[in-house]
Amino acid sequence: MSSGRSLPLAVVFGLLVGGLVYRFFLPDWYPALGIAAIYAGAAYFYLAFDVSLLGAQIEFTDRSDKAGYAVGLFGLSVSPLALGESVGLRDSAVVGVIVWLLGVIAFLLLATTAAHEEGSEAP
Repeated sequence: MSSGRSLPLAVVFGLLVGGLVYRFFLPDWYPALGIAAIYAGAAYFYLAFDVSLLGAQIEFTDRSDKAGYAVGLFGLSVSPLALGESVGLRDSAVVGVIVWLLGVIAFLLLATTAAHEEGSEAP
């Protein structure tokens, strides 16, 4: 998709996610706006560079690297729940933190993949 169409669609998607988070999980505009920006950025890279979020993007051959990656993923998956538990957030606020974290991970993966693909196409 052309970048001229990707950016407006990405902004709409980001605002939609931010609006849903604001309405149902975190009724504060500041974190909802941050989440909207993260998801708009992730959607832009997904649309503009035609990269897959669920594709095999990170592969390690060394066994210790695979173990380190698994430990890190485990930490990423349980830390929002632990954070919500430790600070006594409401149930909906914990979901908002999880939505934020998933957006951060998606943005970083998509942006990195797009940068690597763009670099490999350069003459």
